[in-house]
Amino acid sequence: MKLYIVGGAVRDALLGLPASDRDWVVVGGTPEQLLAQGYRPVGRDFPVFLHPDTGEEVALARTERKSGRGYHGFSFHAAPEVTLEEDLARRDLTINAMARDEDGRLVDPYGGERDLRERVLRHVSPAFAEDPVRLLRVARFAARWPDFRIAPETMALMRRIVEDGEVDHLVPERVWQELARGLMEAHPARLIAVLRESGALARLLPEVERLFGVPQRAEHHPEVDTGAHLLLVLQACARAQAPLTVRFACLCHDLGKGTTPRAQWPRHLGHEQRGARLARALGERLRAPLDCRELADVTAREHGNVHASLGLSAAAVLRLLERCDALRRPQRFEELLLACECDARGRSGREGDPYPQRARLSAALRAALGADTAAASRQALADGLPGPAIGQRVRAARLAALTQALGEDGLEADSAGSTGTGLPVR
Repeated sequence: MKLYIVGGAVRDALLGLPASDRDWVVVGGTPEQLLAQGYRPVGRDFPVFLHPDTGEEVALARTERKSGRGYHGFSFHAAPEVTLEEDLARRDLTINAMARDEDGRLVDPYGGERDLRERVLRHVSPAFAEDPVRLLRVARFAARWPDFRIAPETMALMRRIVEDGEVDHLVPERVWQELARGLMEAHPARLIAVLRESGALARLLPEVERLFGVPQRAEHHPEVDTGAHLLLVLQACARAQAPLTVRFACLCHDLGKGTTPRAQWPRHLGHEQRGARLARALGERLRAPLDCRELADVTAREHGNVHASLGLSAAAVLRLLERCDALRRPQRFEELLLACECDARGRSGREGDPYPQRARLSAALRAALGADTAAASRQALADGLPGPAIGQRVRAARLAALTQALGEDGLEADSAGSTGTGLPVR
């Protein structure tokens, strides 16, 4: 029985990256042997065990055979006669199909070390096309390493996965898992670009695909194309080291523009509400976490008003805070402001523009939260006022605090218009 480190840990060590979680493969062993040595079984579909001392995953060498549609459509064969080379052959990319034995010797039957040097993402075998998750993984690796190119023959197989309808059988949880990880990579725009090049974006995220080729007003968006703007916004998220909630909100913030009638281009009146409905539907379809779905909804609805907020009075700012539920959910409101800043900076040549709206609205929220609402409630009760009137007194206290914090520069400007910084409201 021989043990080998396989996959990402070997790859990352060759790249000089910090050590990742180590996965092990056992060649020539049986479940009974591992159990006798204290390994704990955890695998449901095929034999996987946890090392008794380190807790690292150890799997028996196995082969696989396509037996159905989608990610789960495989049958596995694990036995002592399965070789290491056969086990590695079932992996997705050559750079993930390397191993090291317990003495540190590299086993590289499919040229993974060469492809690392040449910065190529290349499939191991034609069996790559049998598993649609591999398409998502390639897009994610492309987002992690923008200097890696996808081998043409691998992209051809990715397109075949789409054409054969395999991606249509992916379960939402698996799509979300890979999408979320890809959005958190250093170059999330490339995730979307690769999915689009393969044809998978139109099948998995048609709301996003529809943004490409839709024009916006050039005076606000030098890049013009709404899809190109989205890619710039995602890169702004990466530069800001934004959390997943913000990145998903930015992915969804302009979905309504994909439904604007062609006759209205390049204007997109009312896209915010249309976009919020689409963002909610997309989040539900992907079964995204609730915090991601909620931020995507409020960002789609309110990003134009946040952009226009430099011209809002204290009363209008308070209404904005109330619509966003900022008084109960201040952290989510701060994430909304970060998403809007990334949106504003996701424009060609304007990546470094200031975004004073964020600081002003953060200060407004602090002032509203700091208002002495308890004193206002006590006084209202002492005056014998009924419940609704008590609420009005509390709101008046918040408005007074906001007015003081914002000074005299806030002018009533509830209707859409320019922010004075060249930022688009529509």
